[in-house]
Amino acid sequence: MYKYPFCLELVLIDSSQVLHVVQLSQTRAWWLLPTVFLAGTGELIGWTGRTWSHDAPLDYNPYLIQTVTLIISPTPLIGALFITFGRLSTHLGHEYSRLNPRLYSRIFFTCDLVALLVQAAGGGIAASSSNANTGQMGSDIMLGGIIFQLISLSVFCVLVGEYLVRRFKDRPLRKPSTMNDTDSIRTLVDEAWRPVGRPMRLLAIGLCIEATSLYIRGIYRTIELADGWNGQVIRTQSLFVVFDGVMVFLTMFTLNVFHPGRLLKESGLRIVAGDRSISPNSDLKIPV
Repeated sequence: MYKYPFCLELVLIDSSQVLHVVQLSQTRAWWLLPTVFLAGTGELIGWTGRTWSHDAPLDYNPYLIQTVTLIISPTPLIGALFITFGRLSTHLGHEYSRLNPRLYSRIFFTCDLVALLVQAAGGGIAASSSNANTGQMGSDIMLGGIIFQLISLSVFCVLVGEYLVRRFKDRPLRKPSTMNDTDSIRTLVDEAWRPVGRPMRLLAIGLCIEATSLYIRGIYRTIELADGWNGQVIRTQSLFVVFDGVMVFLTMFTLNVFHPGRLLKESGLRIVAGDRSISPNSDLKIPV
């Protein structure tokens, strides 16, 4: 396969990354730095390694770079989904949520971190081993990390789907007054019970597109690794470009279009902590 799709992927990811930097400076949504920006940086490194590997197929370094970075780089994007949903549910009301917003971050960020470490360990073993058995062990470890991540993402998507259905149909799980955060952080009453406005609708649409793209990528990666290093799937470059590269770019581009920082700012969301009014992009920790 020609390397032009790899170069195109680099251009697309780089363009999205530059736009994210501009949007970050405008919205000051700093939580996108260790999530979306980190993922974009990893993708640029990985696709650079893949392009380099095409020109030097016998060189070990580009192979190691692309194997490790492209397997783990999208993981911070999943973290961005968790934070986005936390901000969304803070605005639209906690009473429609199955879990307290704090539990979403604690549970799913922990799962995301475990998946990241497992995939990184497996990728390092598989890429650095010259022994077939050890290489297969690394592949199995990566597969375990991907499957674990896919399961946690599946649970998250089910919970998000239930929340959105309940919110748009106004079917709360509990009365608003029964949902109190331990830090006495609450949404302003005059903001919390409005009908869902356009910014929050767009944020919900973006969240669904991003989750779907990453889910498709996770399914592909599971099939690819389960098929083995000598399988037909991993040797078909077009499948990798479409179901990994395009899905990750689509996630990043969707975050550009439905930018959480911009939409939260447009929504006019304000959080009250004690007597202090803050914006959703403040450094003050709120339930996510």
